[in-house]
Amino acid sequence: MKERIVDEQIRLLPYYRNDAVSLRWYQDAAVCKQVDNRDTPYALALLHRMYDYLCSHGDCYYIEYLGILVGDVSLLDSGEVAIVVCKEYQNQHIGRRCLLNILKLAKEKCLHSVKANIYTFNKQSQRMFLSVGFVQTEAEWYIQTL
Repeated sequence: MKERIVDEQIRLLPYYRNDAVSLRWYQDAAVCKQVDNRDTPYALALLHRMYDYLCSHGDCYYIEYLGILVGDVSLLDSGEVAIVVCKEYQNQHIGRRCLLNILKLAKEKCLHSVKANIYTFNKQSQRMFLSVGFVQTEAEWYIQTL
């Protein structure tokens, strides 16, 4: 796995343990609700389990925006996409731009489709995925054929 250049502002860096930065994102209750429909922040052990799972089942990257780590994005071997952008950097189209790059990665891996599980209350993520061509197939599932 190597670094991916999204554009002049964004790079995707292969995951490495950086608890000082990444744990902060998952300490935000609103972000935890968006991502996992949980009302409590992540503990360090849960953060490690999550990243270990993502790395062992696909490609996991940090999102670097203007030299600052602002989130993570993963493409699992199953074709599932997961993306998190910390609260301070949401609504700036960072996630959308990363998602477009992850779709390129999926094509490079010869996947026929990608999918995302998005909670019904997470309108922000739904809009983002729909804007890049995903279609809703079930209440909480969105798919794009490649």
